[in-house]
Amino acid sequence: MNPDFIKYQAQTSPYPLGMEVSHAVGSYIYDTNNKKYLDFVAGVSACTLGHQHPRVNQAIKDQLDKYSHVMVYGEYSQSPAVAYCKLIASLLPAPLNKTYLVNSGTEAIEGSLKLARRVTERSQLISCHNAYHGNTMGSMSVMGFEERKQAFRPLLPDVDFITFNNEEDLLKITTKTAGVLLETIQGGAGFIEPFNDYLKKVRQRCTEVGAMMILDEIQPGFGRTGKLFGFQNYDVVPDIIAMGKGMGGGMPVGAFTASSAMMDLLTENPKLGHITTFGGHPVIASACLATLQEIIETDLMQETLEKEKLFRSLLVHPLIQEIRGKGLMLAPMTKSADITNEVILRCQEKGLILFWLLFEGCAIRITPPLTISEEEIREGCATMIEVMNEVALIIGNQ
Repeated sequence: MNPDFIKYQAQTSPYPLGMEVSHAVGSYIYDTNNKKYLDFVAGVSACTLGHQHPRVNQAIKDQLDKYSHVMVYGEYSQSPAVAYCKLIASLLPAPLNKTYLVNSGTEAIEGSLKLARRVTERSQLISCHNAYHGNTMGSMSVMGFEERKQAFRPLLPDVDFITFNNEEDLLKITTKTAGVLLETIQGGAGFIEPFNDYLKKVRQRCTEVGAMMILDEIQPGFGRTGKLFGFQNYDVVPDIIAMGKGMGGGMPVGAFTASSAMMDLLTENPKLGHITTFGGHPVIASACLATLQEIIETDLMQETLEKEKLFRSLLVHPLIQEIRGKGLMLAPMTKSADITNEVILRCQEKGLILFWLLFEGCAIRITPPLTISEEEIREGCATMIEVMNEVALIIGNQ
């Protein structure tokens, strides 16, 4: 590990993986010893089209030759951002037709929470236990995991929590509630899908009491579940969508989308209700536009569900108790966090990148690029099974 990496760059954990990256192409990352690693994580769902996708790279280069940052967000008409927001509107159900471009998923959550309060003129926010929506102070306030929040309190007041998929908890949504924030598929909790029309029932309750339904599409969005957005699998239309990660093809970006009537409230009383210097950056927006065009003009979304079937057919092993998730947002579950740790670390030694989920220690994250080939899936799954056989042998000898 590069000692300067530890000495000069702030870390997020005591034991970073520390791979020194040389370059990355397609589904592979190469270290400075030119060892290649098959990437089953895609920058934690961010590199939707893999690494160095030619369409995304060309869009970035073309825009750099025209102009980069020219003005604070929302003042000048910049064609990449305008074209992107127009295309998003054409792909979403009414009345979701106006998008605010920001810099990250957590900022998209911040903007969504502010918008819900502005629209309803209420203060209460409701999120889910074991939810993860980002790490800024507002987003952390709606994180449903106290261990990660404790050191930073006090956070936002008037935030309450319900249990995902628990219908009885929906009575906690009342006429005092500004917004109900849910991950369409819970990510950090273990890739938990809604069932029994749960999202439709949340939608109905929000409509009854006048609360905003906010769906966090930061992980499921942009084709990862076989639809452009995860909520489109569940026959429901939220009031606000927060997005990020996969929308930029590996570039840093976020956005939140709502109706024009709602979004226009951020322009007055007060003016500048939400503001960002670099949101809608023309180079980033160009990358987003190229990524979205590639997703909708190819068969990548449909292929995602076939690739899910292949993963499920290959990842059969006594150490795997179940595989959660949908499309290319999958989490094989082992019997313990120790087994999961061993599998992830041994796989990296053998040239396969896997990763963890935030709150569910038994889960192995599999979120590869949508462009991953069947041959690459077979290669990576063979490595996983080989490693699990090694781990099972060690367990058996203890």
